[in-house]
Parts: sequence; structure tokens; C-alpha cells
Amino acid sequence: MKPIRRVVTGHDAAGRSAVLFDGQVRAGPDLESDLCLWVTDETPARVTGQTDAAARKVRLEPPAQGSVFRFVEFPPESALAELSAEQIEGFMAGLFKTLEAMHTRVDTTKGPGMHRTRTVDYVVLLSGEITLVLDEGEVTLKPFDVVVQRGTNHGWVNRGVQPALLAIAMIDGEAVSK
Repeated sequence: MKPIRRVVTGHDAAGRSAVLFDGQVRAGPDLESDLCLWVTDETPARVTGQTDAAARKVRLEPPAQGSVFRFVEFPPESALAELSAEQIEGFMAGLFKTLEAMHTRVDTTKGPGMHRTRTVDYVVLLSGEITLVLDEGEVTLKPFDVVVQRGTNHGWVNRGVQPALLAIAMIDGEAVSK
């Protein structure tokens, strides 16, 4: 994923609004397709402080009572075409393990990327094309389409020819019983 410019505002010593961070941010070496832009640890969220809240290990889910804002890039499905189903499963399991999210893989019947987080997600497709796969049906998205994902089992499949870039804000939510 290409670097993204991120501007973070805050307060100076006199309590006046100021820019705290302004620069290019890059995905980490562990997960080059996931760029964490900001994390809150509680609700209501703290709006003071000088620390970069995104400077932490990347996890799929936000902290309890918190949120995470990220960009995620999905390569075209054709990028995995030479892999066997077993290799793709291994790749996806490794991805979810890296994100400390193996517990979210509750039913992968419809694909190895299926998962259910305990979150409300606001998702905007910025570029490319991607298909949201649900237990019942699928929806293909075009740039600037929006999904409000409410704790359901789902996966993302890029059947297009170019990478699909999603902006995702995830907010901790209540558990859903099956």
C-alpha cells in the first residue's frame, strides 16, 4: 500500500488547536495491506495528549469501549490464483493470527476470509471494486459506496483487476449470540 498523509490535530500548551502530526504513514512490516491511522481506548474518547495513538501493534478489533480507523487494501483475487485452497486457508489463518483475531473466524463455510467482529464498522470503498460476502448473499461495491457492518459474519473478495482500498472505522460493540 502506498504511504498515506495523515494530519492529526490536538492542543498546544496554551490549549489552542494545533497540528500534532503531519506526515506520511506506512503500513507495518507485519501487515503491508493494513494501515492503522488512529485508535481510541475508551468512549468517550480522549481528545487531549501528545501521543500517537496509532503507534501500537495492529489488531483487527478495537480495544474494549474503543475504536480503530484504518485503510485496508485488498489485492485482486487473481493474485492468489496459483495457490491451492489449502495454501489460501493457511494464508488467511496466518493473517487473522497476526491480527490477534483467530476467534473471529466463527464460520468460514463461504470462504477463508469470513469473520465476525464484535463491532459496528463504517466502511467506504475508496478505489477499485470489492464484493461483500455474507452468510446470505453478496453485494458488489463501487468507489464511494458505504457499508454499515453490524457484527455480522462477512468477508471481502476482490474479483476486479486492481487493488481495492477501503477506509474502515470500527467501533467496539456488544456481542451477538448466534
